[in-house]
Amino acid sequence: MTLAIRPAERADVPVIAELIRGLARFEKLEHEVSMTQERLAENLFGRHRYAETLLAEEEGVPVGFALFFHNFSTFLAQPGIYLEDLFVVPEQRGRGVGRALLKELARLAVERGCGRLEWSVLDWNREAIGFYERLGAKPNSEWTVYRLAGEALSALGRE
Repeated sequence: MTLAIRPAERADVPVIAELIRGLARFEKLEHEVSMTQERLAENLFGRHRYAETLLAEEEGVPVGFALFFHNFSTFLAQPGIYLEDLFVVPEQRGRGVGRALLKELARLAVERGCGRLEWSVLDWNREAIGFYERLGAKPNSEWTVYRLAGEALSALGRE
């Protein structure tokens, strides 16, 4: 296997969009995807780049991606990297693709002076949880993630 990890470029937007749809299918959340390629291109490669994407390719064929952005720890007074999505196409799982993506993210975090790399995982995804724990990741079970979206977000913003 000739695996390469590289930063995505604007021309990769259709590939990133298809990998996002694959992730949504895997997570049984297709009904929540309202992403368009235009919006993805603008927010990843436009005037303000809100996130970055790494692509994993085997002999030029996309087999996975990691989408991430910087956050900030006030307690550490350092930036961090938040991994929003990590996805490997089903037929490539167990071959080191996910590990290679996380290894590159860890390298970037160290290079950029980040104090941590963190992410969320669905509690039913036992395979992913086991994989992350084998890498040395620890769950942060004392915290609960909250989200404002859609009308609730709009309503609060209008107050």
